[in-house]
Amino acid sequence: MEFGNQVVLVTGAAQGIGATIAHRFASEGAAVALLDRQAVAVQTVAAELGAQGARTLALAADIAQSSAIDEAIDRIERELGAIDVLVNAAAILRTGNILAYSDEDWDATLAVNAGGVFRVCRAVGRRMAERRRGAIVTVSSNAASVPRTGMGAYAASKAAVTHFSHCLALELAEHGVRCNVVSPGSTDTPMQRALWSGPDGAARTIAGNPEGWKLGIPLARIATPDDIADAALFLASARARHITMHDLRVDGGATLGA
Repeated sequence: MEFGNQVVLVTGAAQGIGATIAHRFASEGAAVALLDRQAVAVQTVAAELGAQGARTLALAADIAQSSAIDEAIDRIERELGAIDVLVNAAAILRTGNILAYSDEDWDATLAVNAGGVFRVCRAVGRRMAERRRGAIVTVSSNAASVPRTGMGAYAASKAAVTHFSHCLALELAEHGVRCNVVSPGSTDTPMQRALWSGPDGAARTIAGNPEGWKLGIPLARIATPDDIADAALFLASARARHITMHDLRVDGGATLGA
């Protein structure tokens, strides 16, 4: 029960990596606040955790809206207690070639993937700094470090949030708050499966696509959400007490360490 008596907030907790991370923290004794704009889905995940004996609070909110975030953080700390760990897992993916990409898709991608992390970190970070303790883990992407065709907005948003997290770590270090990044590669989630056009999607991802300038995966497997959760829980734990400003790549070697 590594996180017993701790309160953890997970954004993007309705599905995929976020939902798995929420389950894992709950299994380690944490009280878990789940935040997602998918109201029904996030309530379902909270009910699953509650059935296993965890204290939970499900909140439907759009992290692109500052007022919604501030209200959510206030309610979490009233009902569950002071937030010890924040995991930013919320993100959207809208693919398309840059020359044909719309203003709306660009603005929405940056508003959630980068702006949302900023807003949640600002609200939670202020409280952690006052208490002089806390850990923040942001789920970015290996797309932050290598170009991707058809994913210009997503890659740009992840590059922004990775560097933002490093800057935040530097500013919060004097207050005893650690900030780290987990950068997954291809992971078996609904977002990943939406990119596949047939039953051989996983195999083609592992093999790579030279025409699309995309390398394959040296370890020859697609990550599972549990692989990403393992990294997130480690960075949030006391075992990582002297680690901050770190970007932990979990991609099976797909970016060759770039």
